[in-house]
Amino acid sequence: MAGAQPAVKVVALCGSLRKNSTNRGLIRAAIEIAKESIDGMEIEYVDISPLPMLNTDLEVDGTYPPAVEAFRRKILEAESVLFASPEYNYSVTAPLKNALDWASRPPNVWGNKAAAIVSSSGGSRGARSQYHLRQIGVFLDLHFINKPEFFLNAYQPPPKFDSHGDLIDREVREKLKAVLLALHAFSLRLRGTSVVN
Repeated sequence: MAGAQPAVKVVALCGSLRKNSTNRGLIRAAIEIAKESIDGMEIEYVDISPLPMLNTDLEVDGTYPPAVEAFRRKILEAESVLFASPEYNYSVTAPLKNALDWASRPPNVWGNKAAAIVSSSGGSRGARSQYHLRQIGVFLDLHFINKPEFFLNAYQPPPKFDSHGDLIDREVREKLKAVLLALHAFSLRLRGTSVVN
């Protein structure tokens, strides 16, 4: 019998820097779900707030500022990426775009990774930010799962989050789990293995 496969290592990035962001709440819920009920998946939240604004003058002899080097290393070591992307002005947020750009500097550390996007936003539920992120991902060589899609209107009753931004809606939690299961299966597919039921 073959040994167990190594766990799929996922980095989770949030486009909102706000502590009680509902998108951060989705990431916290995803980490809990993976620990509780998805065997072979480890999700680590990586904070993008320490990254300086992209400025190639900060690149010296092929190296980057320490916060950028640490961030790039986390992306490089991961097999997959989970983006929690709110929508700002029909697009991704400035902090998330900055993180995408830093990790795409030579050598691009996004390449050939599986990815998924979840969004908690207002009226559009983050749809336009997701479609824009998918366009960016083409150039970065990210491979997004196509389904299930996850768009959430965070402000539509009944409440989906508590006052701390933590997910409290059981049905939404199940939809989030479906995204994670699809990301896990797609990551294994890209790895060259398949899910054993």
